[in-house]
Amino acid sequence: MAEQLVEMNQQLENTNEAIALFGVNDAHLKVMERELNVSIVTRGETVHVSGADENVTLVEKILQQLLVVIRKSVSITERDVAYAIQLAQQGKIAQFEELYEEEIFKTAKGKSIRVKTMGQRRYIHAMKNDIVFGIGPAGTGKTYLAVVMAVRALKQGYVKKIILTRPAVEAGESLGFLPGDLKEKVDPYLRPLYDALHDILGQEYTQRMMERGVIEIAPLAYMRGRTLDDSFVILDEAQNTTGVQIKMFLTRLGFSSKMVITGDPSQVDLPKGAKSGLSIATNVLSGVSGLSFITLEQSDVVRHPLVQRIIEAYDKME
Repeated sequence: MAEQLVEMNQQLENTNEAIALFGVNDAHLKVMERELNVSIVTRGETVHVSGADENVTLVEKILQQLLVVIRKSVSITERDVAYAIQLAQQGKIAQFEELYEEEIFKTAKGKSIRVKTMGQRRYIHAMKNDIVFGIGPAGTGKTYLAVVMAVRALKQGYVKKIILTRPAVEAGESLGFLPGDLKEKVDPYLRPLYDALHDILGQEYTQRMMERGVIEIAPLAYMRGRTLDDSFVILDEAQNTTGVQIKMFLTRLGFSSKMVITGDPSQVDLPKGAKSGLSIATNVLSGVSGLSFITLEQSDVVRHPLVQRIIEAYDKME
């Protein structure tokens, strides 16, 4: 494979723009070096790249796209760079800019929340439907983005209440054999939902909304017998529901409400022989109009790039 050394002049406006593009201590360039097997050296605005012809070309295209996004006042992370590399390798680098056209929401600290992958973009756009299934591996943002969209719907007045729920038994533990009262037993299972709300709204505001009953976090069993009107309802970890449980949940849908069901079919913790309600619902409801099924892939994992490679390695083994 032919190798070349290419000099690129990025015509940067100032030192801050150089840091935003290259990363602190060239962290973004190091991601490119590792993932594309190239060598990158910077001298001021000039970038020297050596490596295989096709990879050097990819670096040039990636830097151009990153700079376009940075000039829209968007902060780029190493994760963004890693995803830009994925798109470039697929010949889709032009799509990278599209991800930053829409700000979904701002956190309590003023941080912009945007989708990080094209799969995530499809997922939030699917939420125009009344019921959406978000299916995929850990780290794809299924739960976090659902909570963001719920908060946005509440703030914009589309719903009056947010309800977040999970099956209360996971990882082979029975609540009956755990110490403490019901809240103490249930809270650890619901912690990821609290964490998402605290990040988006802040801990104090979340607590106030819960005290007023505007936000409710409860085990799935608490949904039985209710009709959930004017609500944005999220069922997390749906792979750990039974067929009866998920049917019960789905039939709670009331008027002016939305439901988002998230789950990872590879992480079923039900007793041996029990069939996942998520799997049953996917098969039974795939042809029903008004529902949307979005499958997120390994390429949508937004944690450390190494997490994505770990998931891929385990998938190959299975």
